[in-house]
Amino acid sequence: MTAAKPIAPPKRLMFGPGPSMVDPRAYQAMAQPIVGIRDPYFLEIMGEIQAGLREVFGTANEKTFMIPGAGSAAMEAAVANFVLPDSKFALFASGHFADRMSITAKRQRANVVRLEKPWGEVFTAEEAANFIGREKPDAVGFVQAETSTGAYQSGRAITAAAKQSGALVIADCVTSLGAMPVELDSVGIDVAYSCSQKGLSCPAGLSPLSVSPRAWEWLERRTEDPHTWYLDLRLMDKYFAAPHAYHHTPSPPLYYAMHEALAAIEEEGLRNRWDRHFRGGKRLVAGLTRLGFEPFVKDPEDRIWHLTTAIPPAQVNEAVFREKLLTRYNIEVGGGLGQVAGKVLRIGTMGSLASEENIDFLLESMAACM
Repeated sequence: MTAAKPIAPPKRLMFGPGPSMVDPRAYQAMAQPIVGIRDPYFLEIMGEIQAGLREVFGTANEKTFMIPGAGSAAMEAAVANFVLPDSKFALFASGHFADRMSITAKRQRANVVRLEKPWGEVFTAEEAANFIGREKPDAVGFVQAETSTGAYQSGRAITAAAKQSGALVIADCVTSLGAMPVELDSVGIDVAYSCSQKGLSCPAGLSPLSVSPRAWEWLERRTEDPHTWYLDLRLMDKYFAAPHAYHHTPSPPLYYAMHEALAAIEEEGLRNRWDRHFRGGKRLVAGLTRLGFEPFVKDPEDRIWHLTTAIPPAQVNEAVFREKLLTRYNIEVGGGLGQVAGKVLRIGTMGSLASEENIDFLLESMAACM
C-alpha cells in the first residue's frame, strides 16, 4: 500500500500556532548520515546544542538538555520529577495549557490548587503574592506564553512570591522559546520546558528542558523515584553527562535539525530575532484590526509577539474562513481550543514567516477570503 503512493505533501505556509515553518538549514541537516549515539561526532553536536539552548533560555543551567518527545513529554517530565504525590502544587490557570499542566499534576497524585482568571488575562504581583502566601505550596506552575490564548506572562510577578515561600517554580515556555524573551535566570524560574516546532523552527520530537542548580539539588534529595522511568531526569542526565550511560536512543536527524536551527538563531542574533518577531506581531495586529478582527488579549503588553489570537467579525465563520485560506492559498491558521473553540483564530508568525512580506501576503489572503 505504501509503495503505491509516494510521499508528496502539499507546500503549506504554516501560519498556525505550531508546528511552524522548518528552517531550510534544519531540513538540509536531517538528510545527513546518522551516527551512533556515543559517536564522538554526535556527542560534540549534542554539547553544542545544549550550549545553544542555554543561550535562548537565558540561563547558565548546566542541566539543560533535550527530552526525546514532543512538548507534552517535556511538560510531563517537569511535573513528574518535581511534583511529589500528596504535595501541594499551586497553578496559575488562564488557558488550555495551564489546564493540561493541572491534569498532569493530578495524575502524579498531587494536591492541585488553582488561581483562575478569564482566558487571555495575566496575573499581577499582588494576586500571585496573595495566592502563594495563602496556599504555601511546595511547587508553583505557570504558562509563560499561553498558546491557547496568545497571552504572555514573563513570570516575574510569580517567581518573587514563590521564592519567598520556598516553592519551586515550573514554567511552560513551549511557545516563547526562540522568538521572545524567556530569561530563566533573571526571571527566577527553576524548571522550564519547551518544544522544537514553534519558535525554534524545527520539526517536533525533541523538547528542551532546563533545571536550575537549586531545583537539581532538590531532585537529588528526592527519596522516592518518580512514577515514570522514561522521563526520570536523573536517569536521563546520565546520558547527557559523561560517560554517557545508555538511557534512550536519540534521533540524530532531529539533533542535526536543532543544531542548525540554533546556529541560524545565533547568526541572526537572539535580540535581533526577538525584535523581528515583535515587529511582525505589531504589523499583524494592525492589519487584522483594519479587517475587523478584534485582538483576544486586550492589553498589547500582555500579547505573545508571534502568536496572535483574534476574534473574527460577526459575519465570518472561523471554520469556513480557515478552510478557504487552506484551499485557496495553502495557508494554515489555527482555530480555538477549549473555552474559545469556534470563537477565535490563532495565527502564528514564527521563524521565517515573521517578515513584512509574509505578513502582508497573509493579510491580503485573509481579506480575499472574507
